[in-house]
Amino acid sequence: MKVIKPGSTALYPVPAVVVSCGLDQPNLITLAWVGTVCSEPPAVSIAVRPERYSYNLLVEAGEFVVNLPGAGQVNIVDHCGSVSGRDVDKWAACNLTPAPANKIRTPLIAECPVALECRVSHQLTLGVHDLFIGEVLAVQVDENALGDQGKLDYRQMQLLSFAGGYYFRSGDLLGRFGDWRRGIE
Repeated sequence: MKVIKPGSTALYPVPAVVVSCGLDQPNLITLAWVGTVCSEPPAVSIAVRPERYSYNLLVEAGEFVVNLPGAGQVNIVDHCGSVSGRDVDKWAACNLTPAPANKIRTPLIAECPVALECRVSHQLTLGVHDLFIGEVLAVQVDENALGDQGKLDYRQMQLLSFAGGYYFRSGDLLGRFGDWRRGIE
């Protein structure tokens, strides 16, 4: 038997990422309301409240970088989500290196294994959040995050996810898409 609960954001887990945004004095913001929205052209979404310091940086620049941190960077993720860029230089506070992007002007976090360089293609007001859709123009990947065939090795990266106020590490391989057709369990 199932219990009925009020509508909520119960779709968990979600990726825990650090988004870099802004041009003159770039900021970092931790977000968990992120996702893939299209494969051609490749696009991702991030949801940001208008009162956040990063909101105007996103609107003004029209671009952002979704930095995917590994499990060893949970303290960085938590810090960047707990303080405001109005008050703290998060790059300096977390000892992070702004590295040049390839297709946009906003820097990426050199220490994160994967960075998706995005140009805002759509902005939609949904309620307390605005949804920014970003076309992914380039992906920078740390060489150590690549497997034998040059593909991302998600087990090795141990990316972070977020659920109900907690951070989790990914990386346990449970199966492969289409395995049920081959009778593999």
